[in-house]
Amino acid sequence: MLKALRFYGWPLVVGLLLALLIIQRYPQWVGLPSQDVNLRQAPRYSIAQEGPVSYAEAVGLAAPAVANLYTTKVVSKASHPLLDDPTFRRFFGDNLPKQRRMESSLGSAVIMSPEGYLLTNNHVTAGADQIIVALKDGRETLARVIGSDPETDLAVLKIDLKNLPAITLGRSDQINIGDVTLAIGNPFGVGQTVTMGIISATGRNQLGLNTYEDFIQTDAAINPGNSGGALVDAHGNLIGINTAIFSKSGGSQGIGFAIPVKLATEVMKAIIEQGQVIRGWLGIEVQPLTPELAESFGLGSHSGILVAGIYRDGPAQKAGLQPGDLILTIDGEAAIDGRRSMNQVARAKPGEKVAIGVLRGGETLELTAEIGVRPPQSNE
Repeated sequence: MLKALRFYGWPLVVGLLLALLIIQRYPQWVGLPSQDVNLRQAPRYSIAQEGPVSYAEAVGLAAPAVANLYTTKVVSKASHPLLDDPTFRRFFGDNLPKQRRMESSLGSAVIMSPEGYLLTNNHVTAGADQIIVALKDGRETLARVIGSDPETDLAVLKIDLKNLPAITLGRSDQINIGDVTLAIGNPFGVGQTVTMGIISATGRNQLGLNTYEDFIQTDAAINPGNSGGALVDAHGNLIGINTAIFSKSGGSQGIGFAIPVKLATEVMKAIIEQGQVIRGWLGIEVQPLTPELAESFGLGSHSGILVAGIYRDGPAQKAGLQPGDLILTIDGEAAIDGRRSMNQVARAKPGEKVAIGVLRGGETLELTAEIGVRPPQSNE
């Protein structure tokens, strides 16, 4: 019996391990749901399409993959405006009768894969009790939130319908200022609408909209309800997720912003695979080195980013960084722009060690910090 176990044991163990690996890689072979997300990538175009008479072909390819969103949530409000008066509340306390009301809002979403994964904005779905997805072909269904990332204002939804028209992905890192763009969404709830413009700028940041900003700016008309919709190129390929407008009136002023599809798909995959986006973190607050600050610190013509604050027991404090230090380099890259340097840190893997070049008291130091995990941000 022992000889038989020794002879057959190893083949059985190896076979069992191989079977587990195959089931993990191809769960659909044994009837389990697949976690794969099949994204369609657009081919490379050698010559840009210039000056077409119509964009109907591009719209025909992209529009079926853009859905309308209708979200509802229950909120509690005072039954009379007088009950919200601070003087009234001081005498009667906070335990006053409230009415529960249903609030609804509009938005858009992009069908990213035939499996039913959709991308939209976090601010469209945050706090929603119910999300209804209406497809261009007339079908409607309820969606569930797989996860969200408030720091890029993205959310991933899932619907269970067959024969879904997934959009084709463009290459947002190869777009140029002046390229034609089409914005597809559901502005003001009037139904699916297409507007045309050009790419006005790329890499827009420091707008105060998100923690991580790398926006495509377009003059294609974007209005309330377009949020989460598609920004596509002249071939109908997705290059961005419409997110925000710059407007004093609330309507389109020709300055709209979209999250590049490269960043959006990275966030989507992280949410699907890990449930959240895991980012590197040093635990510091930085500010740009202005000429006035440089003079006050006696830094002369040095360039870098100034450490304004340090989180207690964070990676930076453990590495020996101090408030007032001037960071010159991070992992060999010059630290000139604070947002760019913090994005560099966010892309690093937790546990990875980075060298930080610091100027302190006129002396150059090199410190080594171990990247930590950025604490999750609230949806609120």
